Amino acid sequence: MNNANDDAIHINQSSSISRAVTLLFATACGMSVANIYFAQPLLDELSNDFAIDQSIIGLIITVTQIFYGLGLLLLVPLGDLLNQRRLIIGQMLLSSVALLLVGTASYVVVLFAGMALVGLLAVVTQTLVAFAATMASSTERGRVVGIVTSGIVIGILLARTFAGLVTDLAGWRSVYLASAGFMLLMSGMFLKVLPRGEREVKSITYSQLIQSVFTLFIQERTLRIRSILAMLIFADFSILWTSLVLPLSSPPLALSHTVIGAFGLVGVAGALAAAQAGKLADQGYGQRTTGIALTLLLISWIFINYLDKSFLALIIGIVLLDLAVQAVHVTNQTMILPLRIEARSRLTAGYMVFYSIGSAGGSIASTQMYAHYGWGGVCLLGASISTIALLFWAITKRFTK
Repeated sequence: MNNANDDAIHINQSSSISRAVTLLFATACGMSVANIYFAQPLLDELSNDFAIDQSIIGLIITVTQIFYGLGLLLLVPLGDLLNQRRLIIGQMLLSSVALLLVGTASYVVVLFAGMALVGLLAVVTQTLVAFAATMASSTERGRVVGIVTSGIVIGILLARTFAGLVTDLAGWRSVYLASAGFMLLMSGMFLKVLPRGEREVKSITYSQLIQSVFTLFIQERTLRIRSILAMLIFADFSILWTSLVLPLSSPPLALSHTVIGAFGLVGVAGALAAAQAGKLADQGYGQRTTGIALTLLLISWIFINYLDKSFLALIIGIVLLDLAVQAVHVTNQTMILPLRIEARSRLTAGYMVFYSIGSAGGSIASTQMYAHYGWGGVCLLGASISTIALLFWAITKRFTK
């Protein structure tokens, strides 16, 4: 192996990560992943600005998620091969360029190309999660993963609030231009904060690295089961948040983007409440936490269905859904990351590919359902996916701890 890893960080099992650094990782993850969700509350604006029909506007989210999935498969495994410090900083810098492209796009093809690059490069979040898990000791890994992953979910939710507020103040383009500046600033911070060191890495080619991601799926049953659960819960997550802007922005409600984006603040409450799921998984309660969370996920759609009758019911449903999704997601990662210490980036990549598939599928399916069957159809779809997830967990829970 060459010296590509000379500056990487040497971590052993007794290592720990301070709370301040953990929070910095969580902030960076939240800022990075928010980039692929800014468009969700802006679908009507993008539809009008680029003359894209509402029935297919969800393709913007789908394309972003597809390229996010490609990035998970092609870029995240590099964390087990290359200098992680340079990999993280480099992706953040390139993200700034991609966001600038979206913010200045004048043609549909440029918009889609820019969104594809934004999705591809946003996978730096998963490199950060794997890196944080490696820095943490085995006794606190679940807690660290819970905090960092909470940063991701909170970033996803606050993306809507930020995008809605900034769009009402200065137009949708300013959302992406501002984020480009934030990513540039964050890359500078990590250039100073990330420590230098050495680690031992086995000599492996890039093709072997990518192939080993598929090998891990064959060898690790827990990875397979938890990845399918990720696909289902994030399909549900995307079904709600992609389509929610459509009834809220249309008559008779016709809410502003600021108000629509504020619903993301409601979801943060659920995400924060689920941050302790990692601790429960550390203590051996991962399966119990998963079962309770998936039950709450199904119940949430009963409340969400009353969007046109009660905002209180909608708020309760959003909190329950985000609580459930985050709890299962944190538990999933806490259970799979210890499987192969030397392959955490690849485990994360494989797992998150299914997350991306679920998110992309949920985005396009939800807008199609809304176009043809209204909000009731969206809720029926979400409840159906929740039921499948709960049944899948019940059938497979005896195969994993």
